[in-house]
Amino acid sequence: MRHATTLRKLASGTLAALVILTQAAPLHALAAGEPADMPADEVQRFCANIADAARDRRYSLQAMELKKLRGEVDERIAALEQKRADYEAWLERRNVFLAKAESGIVSIYGAMRPDAAAERLAEVPIELAAAILMKLEPRVAGVILNEMNSKSAAMLTSIIASAARPEDPT
Repeated sequence: MRHATTLRKLASGTLAALVILTQAAPLHALAAGEPADMPADEVQRFCANIADAARDRRYSLQAMELKKLRGEVDERIAALEQKRADYEAWLERRNVFLAKAESGIVSIYGAMRPDAAAERLAEVPIELAAAILMKLEPRVAGVILNEMNSKSAAMLTSIIASAARPEDPT
């Protein structure tokens, strides 16, 4: 911190000296009768002398800016981690609910008369009907499929068979 304060004082002092040189040099050169290119050499020497200090100051400013940006990124990462944790908790609650609902639906269809179950399964989306049939006992699922029309039963059988494959057919 002390180094930064010293650099600020040096930078402000060099800026003031540069202003004085650029304003006073032409008057000095004209009064003394010296050539006009002499102040330019002095300015160049002055700039060369303060180049290292200016570079250090520029690096310190960039370092401060990077530290500020790193803090902002860390805050955003923390917020995203919190949102991810919230989402995972919600997903877990959803999965538990779905598991309970699925087991409830399966037991409902398992207890229904086969002709009524076949009629209801024909009305739900085919993927859901196939999932319910897969979770039923094979004997009960077979009786329900027997009560369905042949086209619906064939489509359900095809979906169930493709789901039972150990490898991806594509």
